[in-house]
Amino acid sequence: MPRLLVASDYDGTIAPIVSDPTKAYPHRESVSALRALAGLTGTTAAVISGRALRDLAALSRLPVEVQLIGSHGSEFDVGFVHAIDNDAKQLLREVQTALTRIAESNPGAAVETKPASVALHVRNAAPEVGRRALQQALQGPASWVGVQVTEGKAVIELAVVQTDKGAALDIIRHQEGASAAVFFGDDVTDEKAFARLSGPDVGIKVGEGASLAKYRVSSTEEVARALAFMLEERRTWLAGASAPRIERLTMLASPRSKALVTPDGTVTWLCHPEPDSAAVFAHLLGGPEAGQFTVAPERPGLPLSQRYVDGTMTVETRWASLQVIDYLPHDVPAERTDLTRVIAGDAKAVVTFAPRPEFGQVPVMLEREPAGLRVHGTNDPIVLRSPGVQWEILEEGIHQTARAVVDPSRGPVVLEMRCGTSDLAPTMVAEAERRRHAERYWREWADKLELPPLKPDLMKRSALTLRGLVHEPSGSIMAAATTSLPEDIGGVRNWDYRYCWLRDAALTAHALVALGSLGEAEQYLNWVHRVLETLAGPERLHPLYTLYGETLPPEAVLDQLPGYAGSRPVRVGNAANMQVQLDVFGPIVDLIAAMAEAREQHGIDEPDEALSDRDWELVRAMVSAVQRRWSEPDHGIWEIRGAPRHHVYSKVMGWLTVDRALKLAEKFGRIADPAWAPLRDVISDEVKAKGWNDQVQSYTAAYDGVDLDAATLHIGLSGLIDPSDPRFAATVVATEAELRSGSTVYRYHHDDGLPGGEGGFHLCAAWLVEAYLLIGKRSDAEALFAQLVDVAGPTGLLSEEYDPVAERSLGNHPQAYSHLGLLRCAQLLSQPVPALA
Repeated sequence: MPRLLVASDYDGTIAPIVSDPTKAYPHRESVSALRALAGLTGTTAAVISGRALRDLAALSRLPVEVQLIGSHGSEFDVGFVHAIDNDAKQLLREVQTALTRIAESNPGAAVETKPASVALHVRNAAPEVGRRALQQALQGPASWVGVQVTEGKAVIELAVVQTDKGAALDIIRHQEGASAAVFFGDDVTDEKAFARLSGPDVGIKVGEGASLAKYRVSSTEEVARALAFMLEERRTWLAGASAPRIERLTMLASPRSKALVTPDGTVTWLCHPEPDSAAVFAHLLGGPEAGQFTVAPERPGLPLSQRYVDGTMTVETRWASLQVIDYLPHDVPAERTDLTRVIAGDAKAVVTFAPRPEFGQVPVMLEREPAGLRVHGTNDPIVLRSPGVQWEILEEGIHQTARAVVDPSRGPVVLEMRCGTSDLAPTMVAEAERRRHAERYWREWADKLELPPLKPDLMKRSALTLRGLVHEPSGSIMAAATTSLPEDIGGVRNWDYRYCWLRDAALTAHALVALGSLGEAEQYLNWVHRVLETLAGPERLHPLYTLYGETLPPEAVLDQLPGYAGSRPVRVGNAANMQVQLDVFGPIVDLIAAMAEAREQHGIDEPDEALSDRDWELVRAMVSAVQRRWSEPDHGIWEIRGAPRHHVYSKVMGWLTVDRALKLAEKFGRIADPAWAPLRDVISDEVKAKGWNDQVQSYTAAYDGVDLDAATLHIGLSGLIDPSDPRFAATVVATEAELRSGSTVYRYHHDDGLPGGEGGFHLCAAWLVEAYLLIGKRSDAEALFAQLVDVAGPTGLLSEEYDPVAERSLGNHPQAYSHLGLLRCAQLLSQPVPALA
């Protein structure tokens, strides 16, 4: 999270200038705002004054939460005076004596003695007398060796140590790790602080006079109002109130590209040229400055609804008398990312087009042409075809933004954004036909599915979401469409999920096979084969790859983006690709087993067609990897960024790899390695012996601990132990007691080495539903499934996690794990209830 430092001078800023310095009390509103700011997460409040620290504390009555620094930045604590050496103390006494003599000879002048300095005030002297007294001080003690001079309004201060409000500001910034600072000042002594500000920092000058500060207010009362405003804005930003709720985001998809739209019709996320490339619109992670494409009624009003066109990935957003239809066209060349927005209705609409390629890191210039706009500043061309639209070009820092008011009452306004081409010419096919083509692609696919009868509309949407996460050009499957949506609002658990995890993709393809769609699994397994061809052996598989099967670049942080609701850092890449995750082989073999069974059910009787030679080759490769590495510790399914452990789930998936291979060999006439059956027994025996913990009466996350993990439920879900085994029932009960909270189930509660918390995982809730069914708790399973359904967003999408206290979604969105878990639950609950014996 970015930390903010709010600092201010005292006299003339939070307290008015008065003739008697001992009665310069602060404005109550300023004190209240500073106290509240200091109490906010990631926020520090401080007052840096020329007054002695002891006097400042007594006069300001500021609470201890607000840091006080006195004597123009030289006094950080009340015991400071003891740190002055004897020579400095002697010099201080001599300066005090000299300034006292000057004050005695100039009526109205007064001396203020501080621990390391002496100030001569002439505020109450006649102007000529004051000027004479200050001149005498400058010519006298101010010229002595070892004396530091600070001149202010009607005051001169002589210190025997280094004094500098700018240096003090830097010290606090460093101590607090602040990434931005705001400083209020009114005096020439505050210019040293203004001079230290840079980047996102803000300097605010109070009153008239030349200043390095970029902003200005006229009075101490306005300072109080500015602090109150800052408090509300900071509080709102930290709470994420200005960010669209994650569950209310809706995904657009084509076979290659993905985008997200907010409930009010803003395209908030779009990457190019691939979904795992840099963003053109990153509004989701950085607000309007990070790029957006908005359509809204000219007369402000809340949208009435947003929905998918049934069976498609086309989205309709509607206001009174206005509608926007969004979709990603399919009939585009491989290098293109296209987005079409159709505005219809009787009301005028305001359109804002603010592309910010490369996450806003390159300056953007816009050029108007009769057919639309050209975007300059990127290596890859971008255009917006919008014939007839009168655009106004606005300057916004290093970027330009286009704004227009359109009137769809004369006919629909069609906006066609094209990334990867400079062509502004009309398409050969009318927009309506292009839309029908895109919608037909999804509808024809969905119509062939064998959906569970439970919640059929939501199940269709989950299936389409999984299909939408497929990257058809490569055959890979994305874990989610976004990066860095937080697992904890304001926290650091923000990861990039726009890649292909072997495990996630296999589970997604398996879910689609269970619905009767095998093409995605076949293409994914082809992708796995291509990845294997680049490796020395299958045991060297990484947990994840780019969409085209390449090794990920190093994980990086985008410092210029503040993150969703202030949740920093924003990451691109994922360091988990270098981890050891030994569970990944199991889901791949389980997928092949499911495909072989599905082919058999669809009338393919020949064993070598139901289980192809290529698929069997992949099964053997996965078992080979397990044979070589199953006994090693790993980082596990949850990618713990700590020391590897012997995770029970990873061992269970190793067992599942060998078990499914043996069953495939038996059923389809393949030759199994004689070592496989003994290996299956060895893994099973070890897991049963070392995974169980008598103290907690449960199978645990790993051999060496007592902590629980929802993934350990797979010891029964996989069939390694019979669901009727009392130890499985005990594990389900322990998991429920330890990890379930209302409508969600947490992965684990042990310390994983990362700060902050996280939400419960929808996938873990789905596992618990299945576990409930296996131990005969159907009513509990039905209740938890109903709760899982209830937290889906208004367009039927689920993110990765859920906060049961704040009742909001967390994590990347939409998440394949969550939707495949929901589908699995509906399928299991739709099966006939076994008759009682």
